[in-house]
Amino acid sequence: MKKIAIYPGTFDPITYGHIDVIKKSLNIIDKVVVAVSNGSTKNYLFDSSERIQLVKNALFKDLKFNKKKIEVISFNNLTTKICQKYKSNLILRGLRAVSDFEYEFQLAGMNRKLNKNIETIFLMSDVENQIISSRFVKEIAELNGDLKKFTSKSVIKALKNKYE
Repeated sequence: MKKIAIYPGTFDPITYGHIDVIKKSLNIIDKVVVAVSNGSTKNYLFDSSERIQLVKNALFKDLKFNKKKIEVISFNNLTTKICQKYKSNLILRGLRAVSDFEYEFQLAGMNRKLNKNIETIFLMSDVENQIISSRFVKEIAELNGDLKKFTSKSVIKALKNKYE
């Protein structure tokens, strides 16, 4: 039986930190479903369809990840519902710093309360990518900074187009 993990997030935009988590997860699971949130509680720079395309471009076009091992979807409901749909009992989450842990710990507990069969796997990106956040990437882009160390070529191009 294939081990499938759901990796939910806003990915506004996807960064090398996110990509590290995906890459590392593929060493322990068979498939990752990157679930791009379509919820309306945040003020996104990119809309849902743009973010899905950015994730696909970064993973498949820029970095040549295996399309058979990664699926990119949009969602606007509970992550546990996505788990049911994809017959997954694993939620994948990335941790950057200790400050992320409290929120992620609570989220994992709530997901476990919603479905006792779901486990959350926490992965850390490589040290050089742990400080990267989508928020900082957007700020650097807005101020016309160099983004090469933070995200892929297609994402950089999309950010530049947004801020021109």
